[in-house]
Amino acid sequence: MNLEKVRKEIDTIDFEIIKLLNRRMELALTSKKFKKKVFDPEREKQVLANVINYAHGVISPEFTKKLFSTVLEESKSLQSKDYKLIAFQGEHGAYGEIAAGNFNGKGIAIPINTFADVFNGVEKGYYDFGVVPVENSLGGSILDVNDLLVKHNVFVIKEIPVKIQHSLLVLPDTNYRDIRVVYSHPQALSQCKDFLERHNFEARPYYDTAGAAKMLFEEKPDATAVIANKLCAKLYHLEVLMENIEDHSENITRFFALSNKPQTKGDKTSIIFSVKHKAGSLFNILKIFAENKINLTRIESMPVSGTPNTYMFFIDFEGSSDDNHIKKTLNLVKENTDFYKWLGSYNKGEIVCE
Repeated sequence: MNLEKVRKEIDTIDFEIIKLLNRRMELALTSKKFKKKVFDPEREKQVLANVINYAHGVISPEFTKKLFSTVLEESKSLQSKDYKLIAFQGEHGAYGEIAAGNFNGKGIAIPINTFADVFNGVEKGYYDFGVVPVENSLGGSILDVNDLLVKHNVFVIKEIPVKIQHSLLVLPDTNYRDIRVVYSHPQALSQCKDFLERHNFEARPYYDTAGAAKMLFEEKPDATAVIANKLCAKLYHLEVLMENIEDHSENITRFFALSNKPQTKGDKTSIIFSVKHKAGSLFNILKIFAENKINLTRIESMPVSGTPNTYMFFIDFEGSSDDNHIKKTLNLVKENTDFYKWLGSYNKGEIVCE
């Protein structure tokens, strides 16, 4: 133990305190959706009583009360402002957060555990918007998300294509030659397979790229690196050892911004439908688009769980639901399908880099 080591540990603790305070403020903003008034004097008294009771060691009750009174004032100040909450799946630093920032730079990105929680939260109004990945140019469609688009009453209001740029992140002062193990989301590991094999690194799957970065910061395992984006290095006090380590540079994940309020303007539209399981059913739908000179930009099928030989078809096409010829076309499509859902019209997005 020496002064430098003590100061390093203090810096790490300060970093953790800031992250915890940030999470507390996010939860406070979320709580606003469940109450009528920002200021609840009884709740404030309860919070102060709790933290004063927790005070021990060199932390006096007086200091604790002063500190948390300031925290509560800041919390009320944030809640009094009209911040839009944008839910994304994963930890802070996930590619979903990059998409959320591009969608609304003045919004507050809120990390959520699962895609289902994102959809539920947006549908019920706990969050103003949600951002979810729909497909990746290398890995294909995100089936869980497509399934949730069918089940939930939410609408697509924007498309956000994000360029996936993976980096190798390590703890400060890590020697490259000491690395033996690399953690990341299974998809990220597969997208960097050649890089990992070339350097003889052992790949270990983790639930999330940003989650792996968070784990490295919190647990500090020896001989370990993670694959994530550069934002994670900033958020989790890590160093970027190598950049752009993905095997294919043209790696794009397409995100949808979701709302519980529909939007009809835009230059693209998305729908979901199913047809009878017989020859020509799908052809008849595609023929309607062709005869009305509507350009399809995506068509994909997905089996319906629990229903053999039944498929949902996801179609994106150029045009807005406000256009008369699009309205007429969609009415014809609806008449010739067993199930039909309009997801929304939205503007085509420009590719976002971190």
